[in-house]
Amino acid sequence: MENRNWLITGVSTGLGRAFAHAALAAGHTVVGTVRSEEDLRAFEELAPGRAHGRMLDVTDDDAVFGTIAEVERNVGPLDVVVANAGYGLEGTFEETPLAEVRRQFEVNVFGAVATLQAALPHMRRRRRGHLMAVTSMGGLMAVPGMSAYCGSKFALEGILEALGKEVARFGIHVTAIEPGSFRTDWAGRSMTRAARTVDDYDEMFTPIREARQKASGNQLGNPARAGDALVHITSVEQPPSHLVLGSDALRLVTAARTAVDEDIRAWEALSRTTDFAEGAQL
Repeated sequence: MENRNWLITGVSTGLGRAFAHAALAAGHTVVGTVRSEEDLRAFEELAPGRAHGRMLDVTDDDAVFGTIAEVERNVGPLDVVVANAGYGLEGTFEETPLAEVRRQFEVNVFGAVATLQAALPHMRRRRRGHLMAVTSMGGLMAVPGMSAYCGSKFALEGILEALGKEVARFGIHVTAIEPGSFRTDWAGRSMTRAARTVDDYDEMFTPIREARQKASGNQLGNPARAGDALVHITSVEQPPSHLVLGSDALRLVTAARTAVDEDIRAWEALSRTTDFAEGAQL
């Protein structure tokens, strides 16, 4: 495999760090974005000369565009860009303040969009490249108590699917990465949790929150293997538009999509009644 230049946002911990490790182990050059000088130094020590840290807040649009332009000048043309930076927001829909919902979308959706938009013109001019963003199995199915998070990931899924159809003609691939539960701190200290305010949700939601906290650190998914999978799809001629990672994600996403298909079939007759009887007016 030829050596490539990667940019991955959010490489301090979790899957972002695992993706960077795998790319570096495969001999690639990786620019990783972080939020502190300490994390920057630690990242660059992983592979001196090939691991390049950059301080970046993905919600700062000007900084995102400026950083990618600077990397293109000083590190080299970017072949693979992974919009990974994001976080989880747990809370029932009614109990989650709107300010927290907006912040969730600012990071998970608009931060990823800014990253991909900044890289795209460079790749389009070269007529090659691979754009990726980490959504979640929660971008293809939803669970109680994660409405804001799943909403942000569903939104990103739609953006990526449309983007892929726009840029395929330029030789640019687009992949949505949909991890299940991996053994990172996502469900632990990295999770933002809305305060409980409505007792009516106790019976339903309290066991869900407790189970998620208990499972943190014991998840089925191996981050290192996720990193290997990501590196692998950059080496194939036709990478997937969707990459579901983890057997739990496969099971839950399949069940959710089956439920949608069943609704469509069950209500197909009613759906057809909303057309004009005489057909389209041209």
